[in-house]
Parts: sequence; structure tokens; C-alpha cells
Amino acid sequence: MGMLSIFAAVLAALALLLNGVMAGIFYAFSNSVMPGLNAVDPAQAPTVMRSINRKILNPGFLPVFTLSPLASAGAGLLLLLDGQTAAATWFFAAGVVYALGAFLPTAALNVPMNNALDADRLDWAAYSPRWTRWNTVRAAASVAALLLIGAGLYVWR
Repeated sequence: MGMLSIFAAVLAALALLLNGVMAGIFYAFSNSVMPGLNAVDPAQAPTVMRSINRKILNPGFLPVFTLSPLASAGAGLLLLLDGQTAAATWFFAAGVVYALGAFLPTAALNVPMNNALDADRLDWAAYSPRWTRWNTVRAAASVAALLLIGAGLYVWR
């Protein structure tokens, strides 16, 4: 195994890890955090969500969120340079799916909704169902990216 293959393996493992963590985070929000907040007094839920939104912007989350598609694309590039076209294609697809299905909705929808909630421009009844729906899209995209990475690992020779 050459150095290029070793670097590709390291980036592929990183892509697998990062995308798996993001799939878990998004899944947990849609299936436990948001239902939990919906079960408390609607006057309390926004306060808790504001706190969560502030605390999630930390060194344990931001690199995982932002590096997930980059690790997939980087692994794809190294695999392509190593002649592993089939595996590279799956990794590139994973990066695109995550970027379009998780990163883009976050920037275009979930974060603006968080900002509106924070500024009291959006009440909980309007925020929660829409935010959760788009978060579930992010979870599904992250799971799909994870499966695409798995396919890339499967066809890698």
C-alpha cells in the first residue's frame, strides 16, 4: 500500500466517522430533543432551545459539521488519484449529498429559524414543526452520505 492509499484510507475513515457523528446528532434532535421540548410548557421550550443553539457552537460540533463533506471529497480525490475511480465516485457523491442535504439546509433554513427564535420573531408553534422537518432532512442526508461512504469502502480494492 502506497502513501497515497494510506492518506486515502485515513481520510476515508475520517469521513466515515464525521458523517456518522452528524447523522447521530441530527437523528437525536429530531427523535428526542425536539419531541422533549414539545412536551414541556411552550413558554419554556424556546429558552431551552436558545441555550442549546448557543452551546452547540463549540469545538466538538463545528469541525465535525463543516469537515464532513470535505473529508468525503478529499478521500474521493485521493482515491481518484490512486486509480480507485469507483470508490472515489461514491465518496464524491457522499460529499455532495451532505453538502446539499445537510449543510445547505442548515445555512439557508435552520440557522435563520434559530436566529428568528432568538430574536423573538418566531414563536415555538411556528418554529418547532418546520425546524424539525428540515432537521430530519439533514438527518436523512447525513445517513445517505454515510451509506454512500460505506458503498465506497465496499468497492475499494
